[in-house]
Amino acid sequence: MTVSKKVGALVGTAIAVGIAGTAVAVGVARNRRHPPAGDGLGELRPDREYTVITEDGIELSVEEVDPADGGRPELTVVFVHGFALDRRSWHFQRRALSRLTEPRVRQVLYDQRSHGRSGRANEQSSTIDQLGRDLAEVLTTVDGPVVLVGHSMGGMTIMALAELAPQLFEDRIWGVALIGTSAGEVGKRGLPRPLLSRYNPVTRNLGRLADWRPGVVEFVRAAGGGLTRRAVRSLAFGGRDVPPEIVDFTMEMLDANPVRVLADFIETLGTHNRYAALAGLKHTRVLVLSGDEDRMTAFSHAERIAFELPDAELVRVHGAGHMVMVEQPQLVNDHLVMLLQQCAYGRDNGPRRWWRRG
Repeated sequence: MTVSKKVGALVGTAIAVGIAGTAVAVGVARNRRHPPAGDGLGELRPDREYTVITEDGIELSVEEVDPADGGRPELTVVFVHGFALDRRSWHFQRRALSRLTEPRVRQVLYDQRSHGRSGRANEQSSTIDQLGRDLAEVLTTVDGPVVLVGHSMGGMTIMALAELAPQLFEDRIWGVALIGTSAGEVGKRGLPRPLLSRYNPVTRNLGRLADWRPGVVEFVRAAGGGLTRRAVRSLAFGGRDVPPEIVDFTMEMLDANPVRVLADFIETLGTHNRYAALAGLKHTRVLVLSGDEDRMTAFSHAERIAFELPDAELVRVHGAGHMVMVEQPQLVNDHLVMLLQQCAYGRDNGPRRWWRRG
């Protein structure tokens, strides 16, 4: 085999893994009652934008959304997106919660390091531990009671924060929503174990190739856009009738993240284990929601989290895939609103404090 053919084979293999990793990490699914998609997906304007500088100098891009009626917010909702996505993935939740009046909420959405508009980190700092510390930095800019909403790797980020600063969940953080996520053993139930292995030579080559010839990697990924679309449809959707606008929207987010980012986070996803950290969530209201056709983080992960947190509300979304908040946004929004109302207006429930705090 000639040198050029060897390089071509390496590129093809690496891109195949990148495509698979993208499809594994990101999902969009159908919704038979899906709201109209032609409403400027990902183009909602914030009331404020600013930057949070992390302890290691990474710039996190943050935006805030106030209640649409101009009323005073009673809670702040902080959204934490998943791997290979960005804050635009919360489009339908952001639109709905801005109109909510009982309770009124301020929304904070940010791009995790190396994602979206935030600064690029190196491989050493591309860890879930560091993502938890980043979330703690974002919370320093937020006043009053908080409800955290995390999807996929965003849920893992919240667990890392609970491990780092459990005291926050006894006081400031009144509620948590964990959507399509896992507390550990991702490779056993969901993401393919070989892909997550630090010893996988193809995964290592993907990262090395991205360093050596990043333009080549991105070019080949772009050339294989059709294959990527098919992979996302087959691996990450709960059904096949997802609106094409939603697929395009997802592809736009995927294309914004360099291949190297996928490789940098592989090890931390494969070693994620925070079952013990879930104990830090016992002082707050918890919603665990997942689709039963999620091929990335199987519903059994949600069941395991609920087993560890017996007071949590477990919601099984029938027919939904990994990106359930895009696939069935109305259902997800309804449960988020109930969580927010329980945090703001709920009654005392033993050691838990579900009353409205003034």
